[in-house]
Amino acid sequence: MEVILLQDVKALGKKGEIVSVNEGYAKNFLLKKKFAVVADNKNKNDLKLQNANNEKIAKEKLENAKEMAKKIEDSVVNLKIKVGSNGRVFGSVSSKEIAAAAKDIGLDIDKKKIHMDDHIKSVGTHKVKIKLHPEVSAMLTVKVEGME
Repeated sequence: MEVILLQDVKALGKKGEIVSVNEGYAKNFLLKKKFAVVADNKNKNDLKLQNANNEKIAKEKLENAKEMAKKIEDSVVNLKIKVGSNGRVFGSVSSKEIAAAAKDIGLDIDKKKIHMDDHIKSVGTHKVKIKLHPEVSAMLTVKVEGME
């Protein structure tokens, strides 16, 4: 008996797959617990339409990420940090501060998407990687200025 899985089932398949199983297993377990539906023509057609819709949404997200990456590449975020009389920095610049400063110039960046190897602890211009999508990332220029 062929069924379409409605969710991941261990050792059987992932959500949206059409799998062949014994009739008793399908009726007594998969269908009863609503883990699957019978793979008739209507359900197969619904699955095709749902997959097409998911692909369309994924393409739109990718395009939006590419547009956002262009905006980020062209932008410069300015931050001020306290420095001592000898030019030594007090503290560091974190991803939270960069996200807040980016919001001020019109970029809505989640702090969790900002990837830094280490906090910025010096005055100057730094490049920070922003991961927007599994396939798209951008480099944001962060200009750190000292203030006494």
